[in-house]
Amino acid sequence: MIAADGQQLGVVPLLEAQGIADAQNLDLVEVAAAATPPVCRIMDFHKFRYEQRKKSHDSRKKGSVAMKEVKIRSRTEAHDIAFKTDHIRKFLEKGHRVKISVFFKGREITRPDLGRQMLVRVLESIADAAAPEGDPKMEGRHMSIVVAPQKAKGPAARAERPTPETGRSEAEQ
Repeated sequence: MIAADGQQLGVVPLLEAQGIADAQNLDLVEVAAAATPPVCRIMDFHKFRYEQRKKSHDSRKKGSVAMKEVKIRSRTEAHDIAFKTDHIRKFLEKGHRVKISVFFKGREITRPDLGRQMLVRVLESIADAAAPEGDPKMEGRHMSIVVAPQKAKGPAARAERPTPETGRSEAEQ
């Protein structure tokens, strides 16, 4: 038998163990039935079940990373692409994976190379913040690719990146 504080009390008859648990207003729970003799623990069983549910809920919440989707057309203008890449960067900073989709209307479907060029242009503009998870895939009238946030880089890698104001790296300044 194991006490509520984790101390091992040794082999105790069932009635005596139940009496000890009742005296502490706790439950006697069998934790290892297959062992010889069976192992029981004194604990608040409802609190134990609550904590287990909370842990499983938290692990489900942490395990799933939200997927955001940004849609563009094969003939989207440069300013609109810049606007969309800003949104992609914000999603990536928050840790989300992003699905970039190029959709084709009407006869645009006959020119999938334009869509691929558009995806390449977007990927080049977010290359410092994202890593593609595979190659672009054609799915009906959509061509898409999934990007994930890049791993955090050390301070040396950040120092080599040019700053937007001067165009020179921090090491050169």
